Amino acid sequence: MKVKTLKNDLVKNIQNVQNVISSKSSLPILSNILIETGPGNIKLISTDLDIGISSMFTAEVEEVGALTVPAKRFNDIVRELPDEDILISTMKNNAMTIKCGKCFFKIMGLPKEDFPKLPEFEATPHVVMEQAVLKNMLSMTHFSMSHDETRYVLNGALFLFSAGQLIIVTTDGKRLSLVKKEISKDAPTKAIIVPSKTIYELNRVLGDTGDAKVTFSENQIRFELENITIISRLIEGEFPNYEQVIPKEAKEKIAIQREQVLLGVKRAALLTTQDSRSIKIDILKNKIVISKSNPNIGEAREEIETSYKGQEITVGFNPGYLIDVLKVAPKDDLEIEILGPDKPAVIRIEDWYVYLVLPMQLA
Repeated sequence: MKVKTLKNDLVKNIQNVQNVISSKSSLPILSNILIETGPGNIKLISTDLDIGISSMFTAEVEEVGALTVPAKRFNDIVRELPDEDILISTMKNNAMTIKCGKCFFKIMGLPKEDFPKLPEFEATPHVVMEQAVLKNMLSMTHFSMSHDETRYVLNGALFLFSAGQLIIVTTDGKRLSLVKKEISKDAPTKAIIVPSKTIYELNRVLGDTGDAKVTFSENQIRFELENITIISRLIEGEFPNYEQVIPKEAKEKIAIQREQVLLGVKRAALLTTQDSRSIKIDILKNKIVISKSNPNIGEAREEIETSYKGQEITVGFNPGYLIDVLKVAPKDDLEIEILGPDKPAVIRIEDWYVYLVLPMQLA
């Protein structure tokens, strides 16, 4: 291998693939990044056996080849190099030389043959959709995924392709997010659960332009972006019936200003502790009172005007669960449905988004 590339291109593409690399893997090769050159391009590949990412970019290739090198060391070296062209060459004993200006490094690697191959997909069902649409859907749902390893089936996002629609659902048992968008009418009908690590990586690399091609196999999924490909195992199991936990739309709704309530919840959350996480919300005639009282710390209270004429309700919530949705809601005028201190609160945006959160006991 002999190739010349710009430092910025190399740094950017290392960032695209490095997050899945584990420094604690029992297999040393999984701590490496595979560097492959083709005619006029470099491809970087990383994997942890559950998810694999490749990122390709153009470069001046004098001699094609491939080698795996320790990812962290390679990244650290490249970042410290001056902003000049970088010359990368490989030698017969699995060594790589890196030259930039007057800097020279030599690092030892492992052969390409030791690196796990990413799964190949044959002519299987696929969907093409805008990256911006998928990114928006993930940004409005990813925070509701579970991190409890005992509920493995919830450690990801349900993708439900059906009748020209994609529905993404996430839940951790205490809250649920659902987003629905129109996609290609010839999309196959498919229900799959994509692991949380894949969702986070996908959300990180998706752009605001261009398409994403989504391809399925029996237990794998592939996302092809402009120059990045993500291949992931799917979670096996049955996702809970989300439809039965979403309540019917309430007649009485509380009109709120997203930014006002977000700031009020953030301020009340400043007085929460590990043992007392809930904040108190009083729904009164034409106003909401957000408060937190902790005898060992102090008290916070804030009134927000609203239009509401239903029954008065006092309810407790985990403030983080409210902050997550209020940060990403795409409109400032929202309506929230709260039917009682032991009933879930629901935020709906037209017919394409639902967020449900269970209340907490007030300390």
